[in-house]
Amino acid sequence: MSKNVNPYKDSTLGKKAQVTQMFDTISKNYDGLNRVISFGIDVKWRKKVVALVGKAEAASILDIATGTGDLAIALAKTGATKIVGLDISTGMLEIGKQKVLQKKLDDTIEMVVGDSENLPFKNDSFDAITVAFGVRNFETLENGLKEIHRILKPGGLFVILETSVPTKFPFKQGYQFYTRFVLPAIGRVFSKDKVAYRYLSESAAAFPFGETFNNILRKTGFIDVENKPQTFGVATIYVASK
Repeated sequence: MSKNVNPYKDSTLGKKAQVTQMFDTISKNYDGLNRVISFGIDVKWRKKVVALVGKAEAASILDIATGTGDLAIALAKTGATKIVGLDISTGMLEIGKQKVLQKKLDDTIEMVVGDSENLPFKNDSFDAITVAFGVRNFETLENGLKEIHRILKPGGLFVILETSVPTKFPFKQGYQFYTRFVLPAIGRVFSKDKVAYRYLSESAAAFPFGETFNNILRKTGFIDVENKPQTFGVATIYVASK
């Protein structure tokens, strides 16, 4: 079970509503800040996700917590005929829709508002499902994973890209310093939402990773679970099937 970290500590709203509010607020700055915060390495990580999905030759792909659509757009390179980008934040989706139109991918990619814990799709709907930096924002992690399992086709591929915590010296100490002090400072300077990037670092630190998260995936029904640490362990790609 993952520890629940909320964006706004004084809010009476549930995590889901708080996360929606936060991403609506930071949506216009999100892409630029992400490149700065990750030093652009997140682009490389997404390319690895695309390569994994491409090998699966998926015709239909769902990208959950798609945000502004970076991964959904990149997944078009796999040759999939149907890609759906789903997010709970309308602010993030509006920017994503503009990017899809600019790249003339609106015949392939559909951007829809939706809740990861109550997905608006029938059982066994998609050949592949991806989530990049989104599962730690689920209000109830296990419920979201069970929904994903429900709509993934038997034999389908599930790929998650998520932050994790390095365990070896000196990367562990450097990561702790960066996420505790540098990342929130960047957020305060460049973002309208002064607490958003504090939440992003706190939720990353609290989220289960590695074999702990592998076991959660298995518990919710997934098989062939594997984790692939990236860049000294600051992120991890998880691969699973149904």
